[in-house]
Parts: sequence; structure tokens; C-alpha cells
Amino acid sequence: MSISLTILGCHSATPRTFAHPTSQYLEINNRRFLIDCGEGTQVQLRKYKIKFSAINHIFISHLHGDHFFGLIGLLSTFGLLGRKNDLHVFGPRDLKNIINLQLKASNSWLSFNLIFHELYSDKSELIFDDDKVEVYTIPLEHRVYTNGFLFKEKTGERKLNIEAIKQISEIEICDYQNLKSGKDFTKKDGRVILNKSLTFNPPKSLSYAFCSDTIYKPDITSIIKGVDLLYHEATFLNDRQETAITTKHSTAEEAAKIAKQANVGQLILGHYSSRYNNLDLFKQEAETVFDKVILAKEGKIIKIDNKVPNELFIAHLN
Repeated sequence: MSISLTILGCHSATPRTFAHPTSQYLEINNRRFLIDCGEGTQVQLRKYKIKFSAINHIFISHLHGDHFFGLIGLLSTFGLLGRKNDLHVFGPRDLKNIINLQLKASNSWLSFNLIFHELYSDKSELIFDDDKVEVYTIPLEHRVYTNGFLFKEKTGERKLNIEAIKQISEIEICDYQNLKSGKDFTKKDGRVILNKSLTFNPPKSLSYAFCSDTIYKPDITSIIKGVDLLYHEATFLNDRQETAITTKHSTAEEAAKIAKQANVGQLILGHYSSRYNNLDLFKQEAETVFDKVILAKEGKIIKIDNKVPNELFIAHLN
């Protein structure tokens, strides 16, 4: 069980040669998701050697261009490459109309089923669920309808205590799956051997919360409580507090307050305004409140692996 987050873009507003708008590629418990799709996302995917075929689920937080203008281009490329697999897109309800209009106006068609999951609730809801991962919305407050997303591993199977199992001669290999599933073992004489005496607890399930864009919104802490990784927008520093309020964004200090209140494992800052040349100032401001802070950067990979508890691995792709 593990998390690997690749930052494809982490700046606000307009793309530049050295700064790309929001997009992330998340691998969690062998599931793969694209989060937001700012302009140039498909170029970033190619740059960091992420296979297009790995993406079957895309989550769009809101309908500002720096979070979804790259989507129609990516869909078109999928079509040109002859994609056949279904593609699921989760986002605000107007996104379906926008994409369909773009396809219709250009007399284009896709070679695969494009399945929209329209979001409109102002409450947190389960929007994706399979045998390994579940995804919930995180209602945010911005200038348009906006959601963050909470990705959670499901609890894995229990681990067999082979030494304890060997002491019970009646337990056979065919019983192992029941033990992994948490079931007690009943002997032929009717005595019950409790599962906890035959197995170990499974590794801790990992979680990741993506929050961009939003004002300082403390009520989300109940949704993201205790997550291992939190990405929270930090468009401004405190010197632009009034601008943050007007544009409904957050400061680095406010992002850190959310991380502290939610008792998260690690905070990742991003969505920087182009007003700032020294991004280290964001980290410095946040660390006055919360001490586990990482700055998002294109090509940065952030990993957590349950095989090495409490360890965070950070790599940079060239």
C-alpha cells in the first residue's frame, strides 16, 4: 500500500515557460488518477513519462481555465491515439456541456466512451469506490463551484501469524483467506480461536487530500482529519491578505493552519501567484504554524510507502 504523487503543474493563472498551471498524477494502492488538467498537461505527462493509457479517471476541481483548459486537448489526443478504454471525468456539471460543445463545434469524435460524473452538491460525498480506493469530494469556497478531493486506501487484508497458525493443526492452507478476511477459526470440537490470535493488523491505510482553490475554510478539517498528505493552495503570502480575501484564495499561513487543525502528516503548498519570485517565502511563512511543509514543484514526486513507516520519499524528475 503506497502513495506516489507527481506534480505536473502547481502555479496559478497563466502558463509560462518555467511554470505550469495545476495538474497532478496520483498513484494510490495501484490505482491511478489525474487531478485537474491545466493547459499543457499532456505535454507534462509526456515529459515525465507517464503513460496516457494509465489514466482512466480524471478529477476536475472547478471551471477556471488554469484547472481544466488542457482537458479538451488531452481528450483529443486520446482519440487520435485510438484509445478504446472508457474514460471517467468527475467535475462540475457544466463541464460536460463545455466539452461536448468543443467536440461538436470542431466536428470531432472520440474513439472511446467519455463518461461524465457531474458534481453539484455542497456537501462531501463519495464519488468513486472500488475494492482498493474510495474518493470523496471536499466542498471548497471559491469564486465558482469548487471541490477538493480526498483519496483513501481501503483497509487491506490482515497478515497471517504463521507461527501461531502452526500451533493449530486443523488449520489448512484453504483456511488462510478466511483468516486474512478477519474471520475467527472454529475447531472441530466447537472451540473458537479468535482471529486476532492468528493474524496481525494490516498496514495503516494511506490517504491524500487535494484542496485547490479556496478561501481559508476551517470546516474542511473534519473531512481531511489525519490524512497523510495534504495539498493546499497558497496563492499569496500574508502581504496580500486583502487580495486573497477578494479573489477567494488562501495564504501560506492559512494553509498551514488547516494542516495543523486537521493534524495531517505532511503539507504540500502550491498554486503560487506569479507576483512572487522567491517561493521559499511560502515555506517560511507556513512553518511558523506547521513544521512539515513541502513546496510543490513541477517534476517533484512525493511518495509514502507503508513498508517503511513514517518515511516520506521525495524525488525530482529531470
